[in-house]
Amino acid sequence: MLNLERLRTLDALARHGSVSAAADALHVTTSAVSQQLGKLEREINQQLLAKNGRGVRLTDAGRLLAEHAARILSQVELAESDLEAHRGQVVGELRLSAFPTAARGLFPVALRELRAEHPGLRVRSSELEPEQGIAAVVRGDLDLAVVLDWYNKPMPVPDGLVKAPLLDDPAEVAMPAGHRLAHRDEVDLAEFAEDEWITWGAGEFCHEWLMFTLRSRGVEPIVGHRAGETHTQLQLVASGLGVCIAPLLGRHPVPEGVVLVPLTQRVRRHVYVIWRADADRRPSIRAAVDALRTAARKVG
Repeated sequence: MLNLERLRTLDALARHGSVSAAADALHVTTSAVSQQLGKLEREINQQLLAKNGRGVRLTDAGRLLAEHAARILSQVELAESDLEAHRGQVVGELRLSAFPTAARGLFPVALRELRAEHPGLRVRSSELEPEQGIAAVVRGDLDLAVVLDWYNKPMPVPDGLVKAPLLDDPAEVAMPAGHRLAHRDEVDLAEFAEDEWITWGAGEFCHEWLMFTLRSRGVEPIVGHRAGETHTQLQLVASGLGVCIAPLLGRHPVPEGVVLVPLTQRVRRHVYVIWRADADRRPSIRAAVDALRTAARKVG
């Protein structure tokens, strides 16, 4: 009899390519991963791993069983989803994440509604950047994730995931009240060629979007400061340290001394929620999506 947790460990190794990456994905130690795979090899009496430099690779038997493991785990998810749908009750545990401004702008309303409407549902939420949220849903660490992309830079969504739109989030340029463009009705990004930008962390999706968009307007960005939180960025703007892009979601209250001016390009983020297709029938998933949409309608 194949052990489900050991198959999950093999699936994580196949997906992530190394023992350490599989351990990170499963939130266990590398020793625990090695032990589980060693037990699995003894159970089936076949070698699943071979040395590959300092790491390991899957043998032919390992790849074959990993393919079956992915299908088995998907079927288990489907079975759990069907049983929950058959019961028809919104109960159990639901794990979800959102990028920081969505967590601030949507979760308080959505999670309050879920608690009031479905007291038998235990919700666990966390803040994760979009790429991390998507990866956690793919791995099965999360049930849903609120993620985003930009009007000119889509976020790739892997096969096997479902997504539903929540809102289009307009963004403006935040600048100090004394800025030379603060009196304008709208501005063009090309007018900020000499300004220092306050942006997100290097490598984050929103930071890469800003660099891409500024360069497409002929501006080589001058990055003065980095901060993951919109409120931190706005406080730096209020201190006269630069300008930033300020989406509507989660930015209130805007600090004194900050002026928001719309962009000629009408910049928008697309905010949506994703979940695994094999969990599509779970009543708790549907309840959470409905609550998030209700919260999104109240943004403005």
